[in-house]
Amino acid sequence: MASLLITSENQIQRLNGILNHVRTIQALDISRLIAAPNSKSWNVVEVIAHLNIAYGIYMPRLDEAFTKLPDVYSGTSEFKARWWQKMVIAGQRPKNGVRKWKMKTLKRFEPLLSHEDLNSEKIDVVFDEFFTLHDHLKQSILKSRSKDVSKTKITSAIGPIVTFYLPEAFEFLLCHLERHMVQIDEILG
Repeated sequence: MASLLITSENQIQRLNGILNHVRTIQALDISRLIAAPNSKSWNVVEVIAHLNIAYGIYMPRLDEAFTKLPDVYSGTSEFKARWWQKMVIAGQRPKNGVRKWKMKTLKRFEPLLSHEDLNSEKIDVVFDEFFTLHDHLKQSILKSRSKDVSKTKITSAIGPIVTFYLPEAFEFLLCHLERHMVQIDEILG
């Protein structure tokens, strides 16, 4: 398997594309946002709520990591992902608009939204939280450009079986977002 070289520029471009896509989705009629393909599938709002839960776990870990990272004034703009982390990232990344492996969501990442109670105000709260959280991700990627990102690891949301340096964590989170953008496109079909 080829190396995975990570750059903040690529990550910011991809994140901007996702944020623009979610803004377009947010503007859809509420009936499309709360319609699920079947009784076992999530609707669009539930997917966005899941992304909020997932990133919500990483946010304080990223903030803490930044307190430990020394500044760097020059250096490479590419980061080479380690073998195991590259495999974990590849498991999330959709290929040619297809999610490779569908995986069961752990209970702690499941959105707990009542379909009956979803109204435009509650949906706006879910989308507002998404944009707040993912602006944090964007600012973290930008801030990492001036830090020595090889000095601190963070534990993944699934536990210490996977630890990431910041660029690897950002890449994992972006691939997770891209995976769920494919899912949303499938739901909206």
